[in-house]
Amino acid sequence: MAWWKAWVEQEGVSVKGSPHFNPDPDAETLYKAMKGIGTNEQVIIDVLTKRSNAQRQQIAKSFKAQFGKDLIETLKSELSGKFERLIIALMYPPYRYEAKELYDAMKGIGTKEGVIIEILASRTKNQLREIMKAYEEDYGSNLEEDIKADTSGYLERILVCLLQGSRDDLSGYVDPGLALQDAQDLYAAGEKICGTDEMKFITILCTRSATHLMRVFEEYEKIANKSIEDSIKSETHGSLEEAMLTVVKCTRNLHSYFAERLHYAMKGAGTLDGTLIRNIVSRSEIDLNLIKNQFKKMYGKTLSTMIMEDTSGDYKNALLNLVGSDL
Repeated sequence: MAWWKAWVEQEGVSVKGSPHFNPDPDAETLYKAMKGIGTNEQVIIDVLTKRSNAQRQQIAKSFKAQFGKDLIETLKSELSGKFERLIIALMYPPYRYEAKELYDAMKGIGTKEGVIIEILASRTKNQLREIMKAYEEDYGSNLEEDIKADTSGYLERILVCLLQGSRDDLSGYVDPGLALQDAQDLYAAGEKICGTDEMKFITILCTRSATHLMRVFEEYEKIANKSIEDSIKSETHGSLEEAMLTVVKCTRNLHSYFAERLHYAMKGAGTLDGTLIRNIVSRSEIDLNLIKNQFKKMYGKTLSTMIMEDTSGDYKNALLNLVGSDL
């Protein structure tokens, strides 16, 4: 399934929330788990990973009303490390969380281009609009301006183009003539010439609908005798290559793309916890079950198995609760 169809589908949702929900006892349970010396992490896991994001927001309101304390700040003071990072991620409303991830990717020394590419290339126009709004509200800054200030060259251009969300077209209409023309233009801009016309690649990848691009990729392969991915790899490098390939992957199959991101976060020595947390939290109420199916097909093992092998303690237990049963 390609990215433009990844709306909230019930079978894709791994965290559904509590059917008989009342925020007040939940808030009290959390308060008691953190009161006095020591913290009962398991109680925090049981409450927060079994509630939807909307329910968590209500728990936070009830917590403040009953105990006069901010739930996020209280959790931060009681928890630490990766487990804290995961639990705090769960407490943010979705668009504010993604805005925070983008802000954190750009603040300080160095920019985590991978985070920006992942979010901008895989979200719909409406989602991007909400993220931009949340970013402005929380950081008093314009996301597009910050991206321009933090990146340069063709990477800056592709990110700004992606932020416009021009790839949304749900009509599914494809003009075969234009698809062929785009394929020829891409070939002329890359394989056919010495050097590469990067802007032509950026314009086509960022402004055409996903259904249209699928046709372009087919036509391209006929003309060039190689896939668009192979051409991008040979014509570009670094973050620009990563950005272009991400657009192609999200166009072909969004769930495969996220499965690959999760696998990438855990393969080899060490774990990229930021990537693991972000992708599990942000997809848990959208399509994580579908991503899990894809993960198993692609890697021959379940996502849960890999999390069990790669993480430990409360952090592992909370992640497994969010992922749900993996058959």
